[in-house]
Amino acid sequence: MSSLHKSRIADFQDVLKEPTIALEKLRELSFSGIPCEGGLRCLCWKILLNYLPLERASWTSILAKQRELYSQFLREMIIQPGIAKANMGVSREDVTFEDHPLNPNPDSRWNTYFRDNEVLLQIDKDVRRLCPDISFFQRATEYPCLLILDPQNEFETLRKRVEQTTLKSQTVARNRSGVTNMSSPQKNSAPSMNEYVVLPNGCEAHWEVVERILFIYAKLNPGIAYVQGMNEIVGPLYYTFATDPNSEWREHAEADTFFCFTNLMAEIRDNFIKSLDDSQCGITYKMEKVYSTLKDKDMELYLKLQEQNIKPQFFAFRWLTLLLSQEFVLPDVIRIWDSLFADSNRFDFLLLVCCAMLILIREQLLEGDFTVNMRLLQDYPITDVCQVLQKAKELQDSQ
Repeated sequence: MSSLHKSRIADFQDVLKEPTIALEKLRELSFSGIPCEGGLRCLCWKILLNYLPLERASWTSILAKQRELYSQFLREMIIQPGIAKANMGVSREDVTFEDHPLNPNPDSRWNTYFRDNEVLLQIDKDVRRLCPDISFFQRATEYPCLLILDPQNEFETLRKRVEQTTLKSQTVARNRSGVTNMSSPQKNSAPSMNEYVVLPNGCEAHWEVVERILFIYAKLNPGIAYVQGMNEIVGPLYYTFATDPNSEWREHAEADTFFCFTNLMAEIRDNFIKSLDDSQCGITYKMEKVYSTLKDKDMELYLKLQEQNIKPQFFAFRWLTLLLSQEFVLPDVIRIWDSLFADSNRFDFLLLVCCAMLILIREQLLEGDFTVNMRLLQDYPITDVCQVLQKAKELQDSQ
């Protein structure tokens, strides 16, 4: 470890040991990258994402309260519906019209359960293929949810619920553009559940934890529920917290990820709501802002892309909506997020990062035709994220 790196770690430790965290100082340090040693990144992200307050003295009580609240969500939204499903119809005197599976009332418990299953099936499909280039999400977590995997009670896990669910109608896969991908379960070409390693009873894979987080989020936010791509946002958060070197923090990675993800989604959820696309807070406005910034910084490149009719929707939609999580490998995504989370206008800075990515390959884009340039933009060639961030900072400083 270099003396410079040791010095940076000491700088972070000095800021984080103060009774009241100096937020601007923490942001300034974090913008240039947060060391992973000693759980520094995990702690900084929790502060920067407004999960932990600036007053250190309140951390213990707030964490205990939030983690208990998450346990309550698990009981109400996963354990209780499973028990209710098992009990419905068991005792004839308990069966009311309200409980009957054929009850046409859209608010009946059965209809709610069936509706939830549609959302759950899409989440399950997406989380199973999370970060396929690494094995982390397929491996067993060292801290399975004992509340649900209680050996004294055979509660229905989400994995069992998916395995037992057979929708007679077509499976509906919701993606960012609305309801698409209508396909019969028998004809689905996605990998079957049998292709994944089945873990022993009492164990669960990291992807199952992510599935639970997304399902709880969808239940608590019915206006947006789950949209494809949210899995790519929660993945790096969970990975960072679940690999924290501090076992006390690692043990609560699920609850902490849920609340940090919820806070982050509060800032970017408009990107996932199609009806807001053309509003000033929608994704179309942000994509156009990338081009207007490019026009200001590099008119020649802007005109070239306009001439070839390369619209920002063709590439910037994914860049902005998924916070670049699909453009770089996971460690580099995490490094980019250090800077995004640290910037007080974090998503203004994201626009500058996207603009920097274009300018850094300007020579190739100026020489290429439509096909070549689309390939460049959809499979970004530069892998040095420090170069990208440095260019984005230059653009920011020149404004």
